[in-house]
This record gives sequence, structure tokens and C-alpha cells, in this order.
Amino acid sequence: MLERGYHATGVQDILSAAAVPRGSFYHHFATKEDFALQLIDAYAEGVHQLIVVTLHDTRRPPLERVRAFFADVGEAYKNEGYLGCFLGALGQELSGAGETFRLKIEGCLRFIADSLAACFEEARTRGDLFQGANAVQMAEVLVDTWEGAALRSRLARTVIPLEGVVDFYLNAMMMR
Repeated sequence: MLERGYHATGVQDILSAAAVPRGSFYHHFATKEDFALQLIDAYAEGVHQLIVVTLHDTRRPPLERVRAFFADVGEAYKNEGYLGCFLGALGQELSGAGETFRLKIEGCLRFIADSLAACFEEARTRGDLFQGANAVQMAEVLVDTWEGAALRSRLARTVIPLEGVVDFYLNAMMMR
């Protein structure tokens, strides 16, 4: 689905890729939509684990943790052939298809933004960001900007847009 999208991926494509019979698919998933929703959950769990390892690691300064998070995500995109963000791609395709997908994907992106906001607030209180910084707004804008860079990364097949967003954004917000 990351490679071809939800609508262009049929159940038979999934069965062939997984080398399982049709009955096995329907034993675990009621529908293709159910499969996609569980796929989003699995992807979100991987992101959650990465957040715990990077953004919640208080042994490192908060802005270093933010850089580490995005570096790891960028590396994952590279390893997948620069196909971009699964949540972003699916969200663009399915946000108008129904509330179920829209709310689930927005919830995942919200969790990322909330975790980033906590790091930004910590950085602000440490004096690493200017005191007027709005940590929640910073996190929201960074997630939105990253999603755009993920699309550019997919189009250009390079990590450069991703690295550029994080470097520009954090350098612009840091106290000097």
C-alpha cells in the first residue's frame, strides 16, 4: 500500500505478497479496510517505539532527540526506497473516503506532534529555544512541513528534502 496506494492495492496483491491463501486473509481481517486500519496500527506502533527510543530518551538534550527521531525516520524512508510516509500517503488518499481513516491517521500524527511538543517545551525551559516559543505550534508546523518534505523525498528519491526541513527548522528556532 505504501508503494501503490490503498485503491491500487487489491486483496489479491496482498495475498500474493504475503504468500497466503485467501481464507487466511479473511480469518484475520474482515475486509480490506480492516486490513488497512490494522496496518495503520502496526505502523503507528513502530513510530511509537521510535518515539520512546528517541524523543523520550531524557539522557540527551531535547533538540538532539528531535534530530535523532527525524534522522531515524529518514533512514527508514531511505531503506524503503524513498516511498515517503505511510500515514501521509494514506491520509492524502483516504482522508475524504471516511471518518474512520481520517481520525485514525490524524490520531497517529497527533501523537507524534504531542511528543515533539514535549521536547520543544523542555528545550524552551532549558533556554535552547527562545522564551516566546510556542512548543505546540512548533510541533504542529514541523509535522506538517515534514509531511511535505516526505512527498518531495518520494518524488526526488533522496533524503535531501527531509534533512533540509529539520536543519532549517531547528536552526531557525534555536537560541544562539
